[in-house]
Amino acid sequence: MKQDLYNNIVTYIIENQTKFYRLAFSYVHDQEDALDIVQNAICKALEHYGSLKNEQAVRTWFYRILVNESLLFLKKQEKFLSNEEEAADIPYDEKGYETVDDLYDHIAQLDPDVQTIIKLRFFEELPLKDIAEVTNMNLNTVKAKLYRGLKLLKQNIQEVDL
Repeated sequence: MKQDLYNNIVTYIIENQTKFYRLAFSYVHDQEDALDIVQNAICKALEHYGSLKNEQAVRTWFYRILVNESLLFLKKQEKFLSNEEEAADIPYDEKGYETVDDLYDHIAQLDPDVQTIIKLRFFEELPLKDIAEVTNMNLNTVKAKLYRGLKLLKQNIQEVDL
């Protein structure tokens, strides 16, 4: 039974690896860092697959690991950059994964939990119930943060257009 679960997780990861890369890339904007995040998330998932209680929840379970790894990477990078006096970043544009820069810049200005909810809802097309599981939030909290975030996003975009 455990071997079947392991095989199901491996199959799910292989089938959805581009989605995972795209989500990680949306957090870090760097190809190598996104690949590292996905690799770390896969390693953690395969190491701890026994902790998965509901075999039907593989998707939300793995997305939770991936989002947590992405946020952990950003926190580590923030600490690293604050310790560095000058950090020269060379932007890398990943072909096939371009986002509308203006929209993405506006999303990046939102609170991290609101960013996560918007990315999972619109980029990964997860239902709100699954987003609530991934983020460990109440469903109504997810809805409220999503709609407040979208309203703020709309206001910010309209201000730029004026």
